[in-house]
Amino acid sequence: MTRIASVALIAALAAGCHGGGQGASDRMGAGKLRFAVIPKSLDLPVFNYAKTGAEREAARLGNVEVLWRGPENADQLRQKEILESFITQRVDGIAISCLNGDFLTETIDRAIAAGIPVVTWDADAPKSKRIAFYGIDDRAAGRILGEQAVSLIGGKGKVAIITSVGATNLQRRLDGVREVLARHKDVQVVEVYDIKEDTVRCAELIASGTNRYPDLAAWISVGGWPVFTRNALAAVPARTKVIAFDTIPPAPDLLKAGRVQVLIGQKYFGWGREAVRLLADIKAGKMPASPVVDSGLDVVTAANVDEYVARWKELEKGK
Repeated sequence: MTRIASVALIAALAAGCHGGGQGASDRMGAGKLRFAVIPKSLDLPVFNYAKTGAEREAARLGNVEVLWRGPENADQLRQKEILESFITQRVDGIAISCLNGDFLTETIDRAIAAGIPVVTWDADAPKSKRIAFYGIDDRAAGRILGEQAVSLIGGKGKVAIITSVGATNLQRRLDGVREVLARHKDVQVVEVYDIKEDTVRCAELIASGTNRYPDLAAWISVGGWPVFTRNALAAVPARTKVIAFDTIPPAPDLLKAGRVQVLIGQKYFGWGREAVRLLADIKAGKMPASPVVDSGLDVVTAANVDEYVARWKELEKGK
């Protein structure tokens, strides 16, 4: 973006805070900004921490109200409807984790055209005009999953992969996993399962896959569905390694119990906190230094799980 275009965008988005839509001037008079924060779905526990992070940052800023709304489950049409409703309400900013970035691109661009700044978190819409994305480098994270799996199975064996088709971030992780596994001729990907962001479906598919491939060396999950509950991995034999995303409870307990060998942690509280902070800065006329804000990630194994759990407890307390 050129400097002239950047300055023009700042002016347009700041102006969007002052006008357009009944009640906007009243909100400004009260010094309150309404930021819509939209998760992929409300039934995935991982997003509860984003909500906490957003509300904590709003309280810290003092002049922000968080409007938390998302589809009850992974319904991309419903998520688009929610996004459209916030555009109609002329909120002061929107932060969204996109179920399907391409599907939402046109709607995000419409929000920007209406003077409403949009940032994405966790799952991006890179083809849109969103101002910034906060999250991990998903392809690099996928490569880490693949490398950890290869190491655990000694560079050979059958592997099954769990994903959810449609989300840009999950596809990039899957691409990273495949990139690494393709370098190892003795590693065979027997099947890629579409979990459809459904933890119940995840348990069913893992049980089915375990029966179908009794000699499976590893499960690789590009999302946290196998570790969001305590029983999804019940059918997996001890000889089969599990490498999965997400470190929210009960995942660390599953790792300690030997049900999972490697977990990839994301900045869950940061999803909400940094999204709100970015929007507040934009409304104040300060654009992000980069359109992509890399949150970094955590690789958790038996060697460092206790240290990670201690840090997690501090985060839960808001420290």
